[in-house]
Amino acid sequence: MAKKNPRLMRQVRHERVRRGVRGTAERPRLAVFRSLQHIYAQVIDDDKGHTLAAASSSEAGIAGEEILTKCALADKVGAVVAQKATAAGVKQVVFDRGGYKYHGRVKALAEGARKAGLDF
Repeated sequence: MAKKNPRLMRQVRHERVRRGVRGTAERPRLAVFRSLQHIYAQVIDDDKGHTLAAASSSEAGIAGEEILTKCALADKVGAVVAQKATAAGVKQVVFDRGGYKYHGRVKALAEGARKAGLDF
């Protein structure tokens, strides 16, 4: 039996999640991607194919001078993407976890976005 490739399996899960999750102009999609070091979030209108707001832990202003855990950093990224989305006129989003389990950094990002005012 062949060994399963974790990256490929995540992509399969992501495609399965994406079948039911679609962003519109009224409720864009909040997409999450996490790498080993960073986490990225985008608010996407799938009808037009435009990114309305984006934030990542690799941006200069997010981490700052303080040393944070990955979960604390994800919470901060969620708050920043929520502020940018609110500035763009978005209040409600559909959450796209990107094939990842809803725990750890993905959950922290979602909770940070909720605390900052996004509704999903």
